[in-house]
Amino acid sequence: MQYEVQTEKFRQLVANKFQIYNSLFMSLPYDKMSNIGMLLPFLYEESKAGYEAEKSPEEIVEEFFHKHTDLKTEEQKTELLFKIIQYVERQVVLYDSIEDAAFPQLHSESDAGTILQLHERALQEHQLGATRQKLADFAVKVVFTAHPTQFYPNSVQRILHDLRFAITHDSVSEIDVLLQQLGKTPFLNIEKPTPLDEALSIIFYLRYVYYDTIGELFKKIKNAFGTPNFSPAPDLIQMGFWPGGDRDGNPFVTAEITQKVAHELHISILKSYYAHLKKLRRRLSFRGVSEVLDGLSDDLYAAIFAGKSTVTGAHILAKIEEAEKILIEKHNGLFKNILDDFKDRVKIFGTHFATLDIRQDSRIHQEIIDEILAKKAGFSGENFSSEEKLNWLLTTDCVLNPDDFEGLTKDTLQNVCNIKEVQQKNGERGLHRYIISNSEHIKDVLNVFALFRLCGYKDEEINIDIVPLFETMDGLDAAENIMKKLYELPVYKGHLEKRGKTQTIMLGFSDGTKDGGYLKANWEIYETKEQLTKISDDFGVKVVFFDGRGGPPARGGGKTHDFYASQGKTIANHQIELTIQGQTITSVFGNKDQAKYNFEQLLTAGIENDVFKNSKKDLNQNERKLIEELAEISFKKYSDLKAHPRFVPYLQEMSTLEYYGKTNIGSRPTKRGAGGALKFEDLRAIPFVGSWSQLKQNVPGFFGFGFALNELKDAGRFQEVKDLYKGSDFFKTLVLNSMMSMNKSYFPLTSYMKKNEKFGEFWAIIFEEYKLSEKLMLELTDFQTLMEEEPLSRLSVKMREKIVLPLLSIQQYALIKIQKEEGNREAYEKLVMRSLFGNINASRNSA
Repeated sequence: MQYEVQTEKFRQLVANKFQIYNSLFMSLPYDKMSNIGMLLPFLYEESKAGYEAEKSPEEIVEEFFHKHTDLKTEEQKTELLFKIIQYVERQVVLYDSIEDAAFPQLHSESDAGTILQLHERALQEHQLGATRQKLADFAVKVVFTAHPTQFYPNSVQRILHDLRFAITHDSVSEIDVLLQQLGKTPFLNIEKPTPLDEALSIIFYLRYVYYDTIGELFKKIKNAFGTPNFSPAPDLIQMGFWPGGDRDGNPFVTAEITQKVAHELHISILKSYYAHLKKLRRRLSFRGVSEVLDGLSDDLYAAIFAGKSTVTGAHILAKIEEAEKILIEKHNGLFKNILDDFKDRVKIFGTHFATLDIRQDSRIHQEIIDEILAKKAGFSGENFSSEEKLNWLLTTDCVLNPDDFEGLTKDTLQNVCNIKEVQQKNGERGLHRYIISNSEHIKDVLNVFALFRLCGYKDEEINIDIVPLFETMDGLDAAENIMKKLYELPVYKGHLEKRGKTQTIMLGFSDGTKDGGYLKANWEIYETKEQLTKISDDFGVKVVFFDGRGGPPARGGGKTHDFYASQGKTIANHQIELTIQGQTITSVFGNKDQAKYNFEQLLTAGIENDVFKNSKKDLNQNERKLIEELAEISFKKYSDLKAHPRFVPYLQEMSTLEYYGKTNIGSRPTKRGAGGALKFEDLRAIPFVGSWSQLKQNVPGFFGFGFALNELKDAGRFQEVKDLYKGSDFFKTLVLNSMMSMNKSYFPLTSYMKKNEKFGEFWAIIFEEYKLSEKLMLELTDFQTLMEEEPLSRLSVKMREKIVLPLLSIQQYALIKIQKEEGNREAYEKLVMRSLFGNINASRNSA
């Protein structure tokens, strides 16, 4: 019954409204485009019927031209296809706006995973005290990253915002005007955005969405759980920030860029305070109070606009408390609640707004360290052991001058030197983590510690958390041993003592899945977390896990609340930290209603995990063995696929992989390193996963799962797996998230490839595994359709897939023309790139 109600709500609030407002597209102000709205349904019908009849995209598009247009030349045809792409791109924006506007009506304040539901459950189960205790010692940190799937220009973002508002109020005339504006507003970046551009794009959300959202959510938690003796900690909800700090694979992020981004974050939070204070002063106009607040406003103005960045968080809080004292003593505490709200926000955001992280690849650090050792210590060649080198690095009094070096070494040293300055202005919370990607050895962590010492930091001045990122299968396997050695090492042990005996460890789902396949990577990370929890507990260290998660299940995404709620007692649960990437920022945290709801979902997942009993989240030995067995079988199947000689060529020649770097949607290159033949290990996770998504094959989200299930079924053990699904929330979440990947797959689009002489066999391997996975997952769950228990998500996917089907046909048509070397290659390559945009935005979590 609940599903039927949700389905009907969706039909009324989303599907019907889209049909109505989509008709306004007929009047979009395009040159020579008056009939696109009428032609598009024909291309959709040709595509739908054509794929059912196993026609190729080339046949479908050519039939569309023949039946529904009188176009003769290649130039005329490609021009029409470009116009259709532009049209569909704007349809996607309209659909996004309608679905986002309906969000508050489709999701209730009392839904599972909300603060209200948490309070009600805690009350009913007599766990209010335990919930408050957990709230005092818990945090959620969402880290926003810039990746090449976040590319609506700010001008389009603002139209989206206004369109959402107009749709909420059913203002047809305003919607009409905004759609006309949308028709004239370019969707493309003429040039690649710089890292600073990417940072400013996300700072826009910090100022206009998260400042209010997090402030209001904190107040909501305070009202629900606060008592005279208890108030939640202001660091309960935190934000992290990677644009401008993450230089892994991005040579355009320099020490100068990092400083500029830190400055922008600092100025942006001061601007938010200044605007907030302006509203406060309209109410707090009382004698004594207004003078204090006017003075604070002047201080903020001077810091923002006169370049005097002398305003600290302590200064702002002191002024608020001074005003509060006068308010209570002389004005009966009138409007104290709004002053309290402002004070809470200053405690939450400080003068940093979001914590800027530094990230770099361990191999780059090693090259830098090797150069320093050769230049300053005479360690060159293979004549010296790693122990000798590390001993020199950790004991030398040598202080380096960045200007004595060149290139990346100079920039890295300068960046380390600059951190002190950032911490002075933004506070320590402004920049206190250095993340080392591709960590596989103890030296990867110690090299970074050494860099700080070499830049003149005394040990007690290193106010930085050094965070290893374990992301490859080798890295995950080595993680426990690496951390044990670090905890035993006196110099690192001393560093941890100064950092509150807390160690943050990052685990990468993206590269893990690319490397090991869906099931193996998720299980490997689960086990690694258990091992790291135990070894940290043994040494009295509080371990915090930071998950590098992408949008789709193939990169650790999917239903995030369910994932964190399914973690057992054997995994440390002090904080939930995760990356939010690409278009997931706009689709999951893009407006206040969505952001508040999804922050709540994360927060309650962590709280519930510790406070309430749930036998389904703790795995027994038999369940563990079964998951391990399934993971190993699926890993073998995925490894065989990776080892297939057609694997990388298939992505290069048959997918959009080669076009990600040409789209001007992100500052980062699409592969690590430069030049030479493309190797699997060079592939970045986002273009890798995104290319499978564009093919509508989503291999990293399911491949090997069906094969593993079938092995156990053939052995007469399928009931064991069914019992596991019913008894383990963790395994159930893996299955349901994999179903989401499969539900977004559409193999008829590429079925023409089975006749391809070079890649036909390879396509068939993928398709057979898809069919097997679908069949056995439906049997496992007793579902009739994929995502059966998630009607809103399923209906949304269905609507979006329908909108972009013509786009997919155009993209494949252009790829076929390129492969055949027919016609104007440049025009077809542009068609491929342009179709990327709408496809990615429509899927909302493709990479």
